[in-house]
Amino acid sequence: MKQIFRNIDKYNAGSVELVPEEPEDMWHAYNLVAVGDTLRSTTIRKVQTESATGSVSVNKVRTTLTIQVETIDFDTQGCVLRVKGRNIQENQYVKMGAYHTLDLELNRKFTLGKHEWDSVAIDRIDMACDPTQHADLAAVIMQEGLAHVCLITPNMTLLRAKIETTIPRKRKGMCAQHDKGLTKFYDQIIQAVLRHVNFDIVKCVLIASPGFVKDQFAEYMFTMAVKMDWKILTDNKSKFVLVHSSSGFKHSLKEVLQDPSLAPRLADTKASAEVKALDEFYQMLMNDADRASYGVKHVEKAVDLQAVEVLLISDELFRAQDVQKRKRYIKIVDGVKENGGEVRIFSSLHVSGEQLGQLSGVAAILRFPIHDDDDDSEEEG
Repeated sequence: MKQIFRNIDKYNAGSVELVPEEPEDMWHAYNLVAVGDTLRSTTIRKVQTESATGSVSVNKVRTTLTIQVETIDFDTQGCVLRVKGRNIQENQYVKMGAYHTLDLELNRKFTLGKHEWDSVAIDRIDMACDPTQHADLAAVIMQEGLAHVCLITPNMTLLRAKIETTIPRKRKGMCAQHDKGLTKFYDQIIQAVLRHVNFDIVKCVLIASPGFVKDQFAEYMFTMAVKMDWKILTDNKSKFVLVHSSSGFKHSLKEVLQDPSLAPRLADTKASAEVKALDEFYQMLMNDADRASYGVKHVEKAVDLQAVEVLLISDELFRAQDVQKRKRYIKIVDGVKENGGEVRIFSSLHVSGEQLGQLSGVAAILRFPIHDDDDDSEEEG
């Protein structure tokens, strides 16, 4: 994300002009735009014109509109954000108060205005505009006949290619058909890796499968790399890590990222920090339940007692239509920061974020035990 300008006054009101440059930036924009905000961007509008003879023609014109946001829709596959609202600035083509939908797309600048920019929104802009925040982890999750090539960023898992093909079964005298089908399948995966993985940024590529599928694929890929002189693969061979998964479906990525043997390899990648934090929370919940808290009320109580060491919170909660609800979550985040705690905001598009969503979207690892009994008078001596 590129920031063109930022004009926010001491009362936290103002506007920011941004240009989304990558698919992940559209996810950031989705989390920034809220109902009641003002949004200014270019758009195409159909305009009817009547000639002197009375004939009517319809032309498409490009114009700049400013709307007050009423509904927001995010297309995760097309990476397009559709924002609908009423026009609030004079325009020669669109009447004041008329409804229009602005499509925010990659490389199309927009200006977002808010009555109050809270700390979470400002932090998100700072993070989105940080050039180091890129997909530095890739994964090929596979089984025979099915593979998913994914890029994993700190905020989302981007499915870049799904390869599905029918491989003939091995039968007596029919091995050639099976081998031919398998080779074609492997070739498609290699092409997807070459097309979608930027080895200048990616630090680690996981190849995961049940059984020996991953080993056979890796052996074939590097044999072909030498044969075809694909230097990009041979030079980055050390970045590939083979790991077990229960299936070739995308949801198996969750178990792969939690594999303890992978921790040293993933230490440098940003996505692993969220997985690690969630894993630590579950460990605490099992071993010392009074130092693990989840659910809004329980976490609020822990914040009031200055007990939160690490806050885990889903970005989905900040998209609440109810302003008071959103402010409640902002207050939790600000309270943890003021008391020297660490805040980890999880993406609901990330496997770890989906898990956190099942725990109400907010959880905390505590500095000291808190009893969550209804009778709070029974404190430890």
